[in-house]
Amino acid sequence: MAEKTYPMTLEEKVKLEKELEELKLVRRPEIVERIKIARSYGDLSENSEYEAAKDEQAFVEGQISTIETKIRYAEIVNSDAVAADEVAIGKTVTVQEVGESEEEVYHIVGAAGADAFANKISNESPIGHALIGKKTGDEVTVETPAGSYSVKILKVEKTK
Repeated sequence: MAEKTYPMTLEEKVKLEKELEELKLVRRPEIVERIKIARSYGDLSENSEYEAAKDEQAFVEGQISTIETKIRYAEIVNSDAVAADEVAIGKTVTVQEVGESEEEVYHIVGAAGADAFANKISNESPIGHALIGKKTGDEVTVETPAGSYSVKILKVEKTK
């Protein structure tokens, strides 16, 4: 069975690599030290510090594994390879909901780089999925769990 690929920009991959390095070289050793200290307290069956450190260790190891997989199966997307007015990962899109006057600007990124608070939406999100491959001037219907709505693509440009 083929592994899932993770489309992303080169910048997103570099960010993941830095995060992985931080987890492996800083967080992991800190947790190991906390476990050592907690073990020195004696009886592990009633040692909340030990349990908390072990839980954090499991969480961090899970994060490391997830990031390693995303990096291993990263598919670097070159937004220059698609038309200038076509929505793709690595592009910034200005849209306007049909019937509204307010414009919204989204940066289309791979799932690894999504950050709703910074308007970085994943190609796998409902709006990202609906916009990918469309062009300036297109009207697109976005299907969400709460219902559907239409947006018009006003502008597409390469993310700076």
